[in-house]
Amino acid sequence: MTAIHLSGGVVHDLPPDLRKALASDAKARAAWEDITPLARNEWICWTISVKRDDTRRQHVERVCSELKEGMRRPCCWPGCPHR
Repeated sequence: MTAIHLSGGVVHDLPPDLRKALASDAKARAAWEDITPLARNEWICWTISVKRDDTRRQHVERVCSELKEGMRRPCCWPGCPHR
């Protein structure tokens, strides 16, 4: 099986759980590659900034669903403090 290339963010690398979710959803993957590296960074940071595993799973699911709905950045979040 050929590995699917997925771009990371400006500061953050793409974590394995988010990589797996995006790789398995062609529409979400296409939207992911269409946003800027800074926007990808925001999604990654939003996903990894939570403390609980169940919240993390919810964020990974939301990244895919919200990208497919046309959102380009996480809503109502102050942004990545690492940039």
